[in-house]
Amino acid sequence: MDPMTVPLVDLGPWFEGTPEGRADVAARIDAALRDSGFLLVTGHGVPDELRARTRELARRFFALPAEVKRRYAVTVGGRGWLPPGVEANGYAEGTETPPDLKESYSVGADTPVGDPEVDGFWFQPNTWPAEVPELAAAATEYMARMRRLSDELLTIFAVALDLPSGFFTDHTGHPTYTFNINWYPPIGVVGEPEDGQFRIGPHTDFGTVTVLDRQAGVGGLQVFTKDGEWEDAPFDPAAFTINIGDLMARWTGDRWRSTRHRVLPPDAGAPDEDLVSLIYFYECDHDARVAALDGSYPEVLASEYLKEKLDAITVT
Repeated sequence: MDPMTVPLVDLGPWFEGTPEGRADVAARIDAALRDSGFLLVTGHGVPDELRARTRELARRFFALPAEVKRRYAVTVGGRGWLPPGVEANGYAEGTETPPDLKESYSVGADTPVGDPEVDGFWFQPNTWPAEVPELAAAATEYMARMRRLSDELLTIFAVALDLPSGFFTDHTGHPTYTFNINWYPPIGVVGEPEDGQFRIGPHTDFGTVTVLDRQAGVGGLQVFTKDGEWEDAPFDPAAFTINIGDLMARWTGDRWRSTRHRVLPPDAGAPDEDLVSLIYFYECDHDARVAALDGSYPEVLASEYLKEKLDAITVT
């Protein structure tokens, strides 16, 4: 993929705090989100060691026997292990596809707001595998880093749109978010893909901003360009891949693109390839009311809007 399509932006000048540096970073991110909806960021300050440790501990969980992992099984929206067959992201586009060829361990925001109905879905207690006791601390630290980075990105977003710097973060005082650790098994584990089956089917994300720590692979991430073509996403091991979701696109009146993407199925040419992605889906307060800046969309309640999207991808 042309690096101009998914550009690399160094956040260093933003954190250095000079007006010129901050303005340049904001302008570059605005351009990337208008053209692509995706970008790579370096200079984010998240330690490589934390990223590697979280991934390695997750691998230990995914390597456990299925009967052990089954103790933690949940469905989409739950906290625990999402086994093969429970999720098909293509359904979010209204396309019936075979289930995605992946397993996930899913955790997220767990500080209750005091409303049992809200807490029962959006702020469930996280479940951690006893067989990999170190995973809880690593993933909790990782989520804290991701929340800080996501709020910083939302601040940059506001500056890029000539809004008050707290325009978006005023709605993230008690946000909903999900951290999915995805394991994409090799073809020897999942078998030959069915027609139209992917590691993750074509879809857009749902929330405000997604922060992805991915591994390069033959069966890796592809992005749908403005020209209507699927292209391999560029990779930089030091960078996070950033994209916005439907809620943010709606908020900006589609100034910015919530871009379709997919993860290719395992390839027979790389039979031993398995990949682990760390994916942080950030949203906003569950009771935030989101109205398009230009009035092009009616106001929605964030939690209702997002729940409808999650229900669409759940295989029942």
